[in-house]
Amino acid sequence: MAKQAKSAKPKKPAAKNTPDIKPFWEVKSLEEMTRQEWESLCDGCAKCCLHKFIEDDETKEEDELKPTDYINEDEQMLYSNIACHLLNDKTCGCTQYAKRTQLVPDCVRLTQDNLDDVFFMPPSCTYRRLREGRGMPSWHPLLHKGKKAAMHKAGMSVRGKIVKDNEVDLSFYEDYIVTWPLADID
Repeated sequence: MAKQAKSAKPKKPAAKNTPDIKPFWEVKSLEEMTRQEWESLCDGCAKCCLHKFIEDDETKEEDELKPTDYINEDEQMLYSNIACHLLNDKTCGCTQYAKRTQLVPDCVRLTQDNLDDVFFMPPSCTYRRLREGRGMPSWHPLLHKGKKAAMHKAGMSVRGKIVKDNEVDLSFYEDYIVTWPLADID
């Protein structure tokens, strides 16, 4: 009786000697990035959607909750756990992203041109980290096949930590001041 021959396993092609290709954020400056590359840098933590307040003894009560686009050297910015009502608190994404600046006039569209002027970005913000030369954080979705699980697990997003601005009286913002948005790892 004849034995049936086993099929020969196909040989794997020899590995090519190609140089390591570095990711775009390591070889391009923020100004050189395409719009798609720029947008992909957003880690989706939603800390920028938190209401922030500037501690200032000289602000009049009627001006206390008005928006500002600057901070003086003697002032301190305080983060709250109050988030924009458009934020999906599970996905940490804006439910009206395309129309957000029309629906919420204080919402800032971060660009290569205004990054240096946006003083309220948290220390963990990938745009800020790259601008400051600190590199991409290990929990960033770009390093995890586009998934946010590592970011949420590291506690770097707002998931499970917020209240919506349409559910609280902003005049009691002092009750919502938090320090966790200032946390940054690696």
